[in-house]
Amino acid sequence: MSRLKWVPPHTLSVGDRLLNRMISSARIVVEHVIAGVKRCRIVKDILRLTTEGISDQVMEIACGLHNLRVSFRHPLPAFDLLSLISPG
Repeated sequence: MSRLKWVPPHTLSVGDRLLNRMISSARIVVEHVIAGVKRCRIVKDILRLTTEGISDQVMEIACGLHNLRVSFRHPLPAFDLLSLISPG
């Protein structure tokens, strides 16, 4: 996915404009996710733990916390398990 060099909009083809819009939309989503992960202060600050693999574990935990926060923001619709069981 390479970004096209900026040129005035009227000189880009419709396909190039569509490609730029798709790339910028994806970039915005990624930037919002990174900002959400960085709500954990340990990810923003310099990590002084020197043990092998600790920084990866910290990032995995921060990503997991972000995913948990997002899943509770938009919970799945509830359903009744008993309705799935057909009467005897």
